[in-house]
This record gives sequence, C-alpha cells and structure tokens, in this order.
Amino acid sequence: MTSEAAVSSPPAISSPAKRDYYWLRSFVAGGVAGCCAKSTIAPLDRVKILLQAQNPHYKHLGVLSTLKAVPQKEGFLGLYKGNGAMMVRIFPYGAIQFMAFDNYKKLLSKQIGTSGHIHRLVAGSMAGMTAVICTYPLDVIRARLAFQVTGDHRYTGIANAFHTIYLKEGGVLGFYRGLTPTLIGMAPYAGFSFFTFGTLKSLGLKHFPELLGRPSSDNPDVLILKPQVNLLCGGVAGAIAQTISYPLDVARRRMQLGSVLPDSEKCVTLSKTLTYVYKKYGIKKGLYRGLSLNYIRCVPSQAVAFTTYEFMKQFLHLN
Repeated sequence: MTSEAAVSSPPAISSPAKRDYYWLRSFVAGGVAGCCAKSTIAPLDRVKILLQAQNPHYKHLGVLSTLKAVPQKEGFLGLYKGNGAMMVRIFPYGAIQFMAFDNYKKLLSKQIGTSGHIHRLVAGSMAGMTAVICTYPLDVIRARLAFQVTGDHRYTGIANAFHTIYLKEGGVLGFYRGLTPTLIGMAPYAGFSFFTFGTLKSLGLKHFPELLGRPSSDNPDVLILKPQVNLLCGGVAGAIAQTISYPLDVARRRMQLGSVLPDSEKCVTLSKTLTYVYKKYGIKKGLYRGLSLNYIRCVPSQAVAFTTYEFMKQFLHLN
C-alpha cells in the first residue's frame, strides 16, 4: 500500500478536458475547506480584529470579556459581523491556496529537484502569497466591516465599502493597503503551516502506518491519516505558523483599517507600523495583543481546513 505523502501530484491525464476537470475539482476542494475552517472560528476572528486594532469600544477588555460584550452590545449576530465578506473571500482564497500548493510542490520537485521537506516549505509560502494577491481587496473589506460597531457605522455593506474606499482612498490602491506586511507575514505562515502538516503526515504514515493511517475511500492502495490524526496535525501546524508570523499580522490589520483608525498616519508602512505599535503598546499588549485568542482560533481553523481538504480529495477523487 502506498502512503499518500508519497503521492504528491495528480496522475498524468492525457485529455485537456479531463485535466481541466481535475483543476476544477481541486479548486472546489480547497474552497470548501477554507469556508468550513473560517465558519468554525468566525466569532473569534471578529474579536481578534477588534483587539488587534484597539477598537475604542472594546480596547479595555480581554478576549473572554470581549466575547461576552459583543453579543450584549450588538446582539449574537455581532459575532459574525464581516463574515459575509469573509465567505466571499475565503472560497477563492482557500481554493487558490490549496490548488497552488499542489502545483508549486509538483513544479519544485520535478523542475528544481528540491527535497521533500524543502519543497513543502517553499511551495506553501508561494501558495499563500499567490492566494493573498488574488483575494486581498476582499480581505480589506472584511476587516473594515468587522471593525465596525453597531451604532457607529461607516459602511452599510460590502458594496458600499468597495465604493467608499475606491472614491476616498486612492482608487484601486486603496484596496491594497497593508499588502506588503501581509505578503511578508504570509510567507512564513503558509510555508510553516503546509511544511508542518506535510512533515507530520509523512512521518506518521511512514513510522506508524497501522496506528495513524487507513486506506483512502476512493483509492484503497493509498494510505491516508485517520480524521482525528488529521485534526491534530493541522492544529499543531496552525499553532507553530501563527507564533512565527503574528506581529506581521497585527501590522497588516492596522494598515488595512487605514483612515478608520485615529492614528492611521502613523501606520503607513510596515516598519513604521511595527515601530509605532511596539513603542506605544509594547510586545505583549501591542505586537502580540490577541495572540492567546489566535491560538484558540488558529488551532481549530487549520485543523478543520486540512481535514476538510483531505476529505474533499477523497470525495472528489483527487488522490
């Protein structure tokens, strides 16, 4: 029986139509995985944005107290504010990221001849940055909507946010505020996420195949991880990746929010934003503010993302 870790690319298909169909199935699998993952932790995502950007309505609160305060002030659905924009963004984001990872990994392996561990790290970084560039304007919109508090709205919805930013913040360039720290932060985050998950999966199937693995439902000759092991590996991957890249995520959010923040003129570039946050708030309350929440949200998010993608690969016969 063959370990799935060793089967890193789709089988050669001679027909262009069939090859397009494989790409479509891969795209759908990644999109579904991304949506399931983000829906799982949407309330935590909202609270993270409120804390990271020091929202005046909640900046004096901690993670748990903010989770309690938001429903009291804005109703239960307040925990899901901005989630509509997130779903619009996350389907193509997840689809592009997972599909790009498979193709970058195949390209690096065959064309450059890098080792298994290295090409996971590089392919993951490249896939994450590719997905960010393609979907970044939607991430900006989602952050703006999630930052709003009931009774203090600047935007009435997704379309209004697009229109307002385009007219008042420099046209198309207004949708790419904070792109540099996002790309810089995404490189280690996506790279170490895919690297950790792939390495744990490879080692698990190699050394403990009977304990951790089972035959794939769509291809009995391929050995895959059991669902609970997938969840564990995905959670560990998310925790490691978040720890490495979190300060850059804080800078990205503050730059994305732009004119919404009263101190936006001090958050124009990556270096200025990091310096300002560090000097004004320090490391724990500034650069790593909300990290405890991020651990809570990134572990289940990455666990669900990788596990759902592995399930969709079987369901859509991608193994």
